[in-house]
Amino acid sequence: MDLFSRSWTALLTAVADVPDEDFERPSGCAGWSVRDLACHLVIDAQDVLITLVTPADTEPTADAVTYWEVGHTPPTGDDPLSALIPRLAAAYGEPRWLKFHLDDVGSAAGRAAVLADPDTRVSTQDKVLTAGDYLSAYVIEWTLHHLDLIAHLPDAADPPADTLAAARDLLEKIAGTAFPASFSDTDALLVGTGRRAPTDAEKVALPAVTLPLVLG
Repeated sequence: MDLFSRSWTALLTAVADVPDEDFERPSGCAGWSVRDLACHLVIDAQDVLITLVTPADTEPTADAVTYWEVGHTPPTGDDPLSALIPRLAAAYGEPRWLKFHLDDVGSAAGRAAVLADPDTRVSTQDKVLTAGDYLSAYVIEWTLHHLDLIAHLPDAADPPADTLAAARDLLEKIAGTAFPASFSDTDALLVGTGRRAPTDAEKVALPAVTLPLVLG
């Protein structure tokens, strides 16, 4: 629960600190600018709010690891939902309005997470899991999107070290194997999810697992 709050707060702060002129720079998400990614985070925050008030009375069917559907084809930004995001983002006009909406909805999602009982069962995407597992799953979402946000913003702050470590640990559990100790947490996340191609030396060290791990 604490890691959810730390990763989410760090991401919201990083977006708030982006100068307006940098909102048109590309992000680490294929086909999306920084502006588009910020708009996507508004939708993510709404999803958190909706899920935390959607109780379930059946046994959990997923946890923080199995919550994620794993594919191996990196997104191109051309699927209908991804293509919708730039149009929604453009509708905000000035970056300050998008920042305001993200801060408003994002802060509410953060407060809801703090108030949630981690043992409460919630339902989302035809899965039932505890609120604690659901929020733990989102640590990797926030951390990866933080890395996406700063991909072309060299002066922006990195994600917190402990959330990077937690995100790597979750990715390794999803993969069913550990990444080499020589990989930094950031490199493990970027290479493991296909956000960066491995170097020749890294290819030799990588475990025998199908990459990239595309989480959806």
